[in-house]
Amino acid sequence: MIDGFGHPFRDPDLLRRALRHRSAGPAHNERLEFLGDALVNLIVAQSLYEHWPRADEGALTRARASLVRESALAEVARRLGLGEALELGPGELKSGGHRRDSILADTLEAVVGAIHLDAGFEACRAIVLPWFEPAIQALPTDVGKDAKTRLQEWLQARQLPRPEYTLIDTRGQDHARVFRVACETREPARREEAEASSMRAAEQAAAELVLAELLEPRDG
Repeated sequence: MIDGFGHPFRDPDLLRRALRHRSAGPAHNERLEFLGDALVNLIVAQSLYEHWPRADEGALTRARASLVRESALAEVARRLGLGEALELGPGELKSGGHRRDSILADTLEAVVGAIHLDAGFEACRAIVLPWFEPAIQALPTDVGKDAKTRLQEWLQARQLPRPEYTLIDTRGQDHARVFRVACETREPARREEAEASSMRAAEQAAAELVLAELLEPRDG
């Protein structure tokens, strides 16, 4: 067995392939990267789902995106020392490919795919999840709150009036109804509309848009 980033590989060829960039020739890591991408998303998504039982889909999606974006994966790869283990072609070696975010992120996913094929999902999850736990714990505490709650708390903290929600329109058949809702704040004055298949979801979506504007103030 060969130890590879915390996992004793029974099949060393899997690890070698995971660390072989396409610039180094055939038997490279792109297929493993494809598999690892899905696994990383699942492992992180499951952890977020368990950590924040009150979070809505939008909050969970944004949190996952921040954790699995290219730069975040590359940072994990650097902590593991993955760059030094890469097998690159001459051109990528010369251009510093072992330091490039895109290559590091892709290779990290390939390593995850290799661990899964070598040992199964549960073993893979046990090894991979700790790589992301520091970033998960560092997420803003309000990730577990829905958009309406976060907007109301933002306004209350500044002693500003509560937001108002107005049903603008409904359309479609009963089995496929679409609701259009406006969310409006008086101080500061913001108004956004959103559509969804339920009133609650439309209100949440509109609140998210207003909150995004409040957190990124307009010029002037």
